[in-house]
Amino acid sequence: MFKGRHFDRSVILLCVRWYLAYNLSLRNLEEMMAERGISVDHATVHRWVVRYAPELLKRFNLRKRIVTAKWHVDETYIKVRGRWTYLYRAIDSNGDTVEFWFSERRNLTAAKRFLRKALKRHGRPERIVIDGSQTNREAILSCDTTDRLQDRSRRKLKPIGIRQSRYLNNRIEQDHRAIKRRIHPMLGFKAVGSAGAIMGGLEMVHMMRKGQAKYARNSNLSLAEQFEQLAA
Repeated sequence: MFKGRHFDRSVILLCVRWYLAYNLSLRNLEEMMAERGISVDHATVHRWVVRYAPELLKRFNLRKRIVTAKWHVDETYIKVRGRWTYLYRAIDSNGDTVEFWFSERRNLTAAKRFLRKALKRHGRPERIVIDGSQTNREAILSCDTTDRLQDRSRRKLKPIGIRQSRYLNNRIEQDHRAIKRRIHPMLGFKAVGSAGAIMGGLEMVHMMRKGQAKYARNSNLSLAEQFEQLAA
């Protein structure tokens, strides 16, 4: 995973973890490494995060535990190059993250892509709670219909229940805050591609803190220990 890199694996992993987990800027990390006698440019740290966050997330997803069949779905706003983009997110009835999807647009196509990704990875939920968004409602109905039509099993699939209420969806709105708190010190993203990679890393750390990964010997590992397990 770190083959051919000029810097030691432990330095790269430390910078990536600290940037994703704590309210530090890239220049903060440059200074902190300098205090430890390690000269690394903040732009290099940014490249490490963009390069390794997706790979770590991919490995994390292989260990991710099963979510429940009751989901809360919503989207939140993220600024990239001075423009608003959208992060579609879903959590289950336990508050665990089901899925997320970063999109430049907020429309039916984006909502359907997000739901198809969630359904493919986690199967069909019994119920989805949404706010007053008619777009999300249409996306659920469309994906549900397609899923049932394509089903080749002999059992008849029940339609996904939709509960629409802005008050019942406070749970996921609260969950958004953990991501938004980390984004705020970053002062916005400069490019869509790097924003997507970093957002995936932030979501991974959020899931780590919820204890959503299963490890062979111990499920109560620190963030540092979890990063080591994934990078091994």
